[in-house]
Amino acid sequence: MSVPREMNAVAFENTGDHFEAIPTRRPTPSPGAGQVLIAVEAAGVNGHDVHQLHRGGHALEPGETDLPGLEVSGEIVATGEGVARWQVGDRVCALLRGGGYSEYAVAAEGSCLPIPGNLSAVQAAALPETYCTVWSNVFIDCALEPGESFLMNGGTSGIGVAAIQIAHALGHRVFATARGPEKVALCERLGATRGIDYESEDFAQVISDETDGQGVDVILDIVAGDYLGKDLDALAHGGRLVFIGGARGFEAELNIRKLMHKKLSVRGSLLRPRPLDFKARVVSELVEHVWPHLAEGRIDPMVDRTFPLAEAAQALKFLEDRKQIGKVVLAVRT
Repeated sequence: MSVPREMNAVAFENTGDHFEAIPTRRPTPSPGAGQVLIAVEAAGVNGHDVHQLHRGGHALEPGETDLPGLEVSGEIVATGEGVARWQVGDRVCALLRGGGYSEYAVAAEGSCLPIPGNLSAVQAAALPETYCTVWSNVFIDCALEPGESFLMNGGTSGIGVAAIQIAHALGHRVFATARGPEKVALCERLGATRGIDYESEDFAQVISDETDGQGVDVILDIVAGDYLGKDLDALAHGGRLVFIGGARGFEAELNIRKLMHKKLSVRGSLLRPRPLDFKARVVSELVEHVWPHLAEGRIDPMVDRTFPLAEAAQALKFLEDRKQIGKVVLAVRT
């Protein structure tokens, strides 16, 4: 495949009083040492992209693109100096620090993953950021061990459907919160022992009832705000809680006594700023432990809606309105 000098992309541009996702033309990037250039077929849309749009960008390292997009799938069309694992023509999905909303994107060699099984490019684009986020937080940082239980707050989000399925496939008892009986039922079909309707049920009380008052060992929370107190109530002695989003706000009152009494750990996390060697570790562990389940169809990437690249603004609005169940993906090449 010949690589053009320019490419179609979507950038977040200041229109006066706010930023908008606007189609544009940009120079095609070139891979540096340890990097590959991917002809992008599809790109995942994530909550970080929405936050980046409203903030007008995020911190960039020297030489980094300002284009949004943290995960893509496609074909490698060029490799930089020192790349040994991948070759031109390999089909991969990849975790990026940015640049996914474009026809070509550069990725670190260690941040690329093989497309599992017979998944389509659209399905594969739903994996890297989402699955790396779940694995790094739940299985590395919070160290969910065999025999331990897990609660996902935000069960039908892209992160949620991935976390439920991964934890279930690895043999954990899983709980998940969602809005309304249909979404609760979906969480249970995906592997949750008990879905909890947060509009009509107190999830901390349900967890207590379902675990004979013991609580769960790990909670992954994208909701935050007033969920903090209930999260602490729902945790077992020595439990671990990690926040990766704030759908209900980023400020809350913390009862330190609960932390002390139950020896709880509470942390927050962002994947994008973490070092490349850590991301390479996450990628390696995913390929070993999760990719076989995807290849054999035991885990479904669950893409809710696909938009053309030029309609990225609509895709972001759809995600921000929380209308999706699972992932939203941009089709870059059709």
